[in-house]
Amino acid sequence: MAKLSEKMVRKQFLVSPAIVERLEQIAAKRGTSASEIVRLAIDSFDANTAEAMESPELMELVSVRLKEAIKSTRRARRTVNKTLKALSEGAC
Repeated sequence: MAKLSEKMVRKQFLVSPAIVERLEQIAAKRGTSASEIVRLAIDSFDANTAEAMESPELMELVSVRLKEAIKSTRRARRTVNKTLKALSEGAC
């Protein structure tokens, strides 16, 4: 975030109307200026993190995690089904 004593420089950037609308919504929700939101976004951006994971690597990670979630869900469903069957057999 910029310090009050820090000299500010005016820059202009071209962005789509959708981004402008989104920026204004975020600023209104936070009760601050659109400029402050842009400064915060720039301050929080880490180029090393953004560049560290390329799209194929990211897709591989998503694929692995999704497969793990599917396996876990299947195990949970089997356990629930066994439990429901045992409960229904005991109730009859």
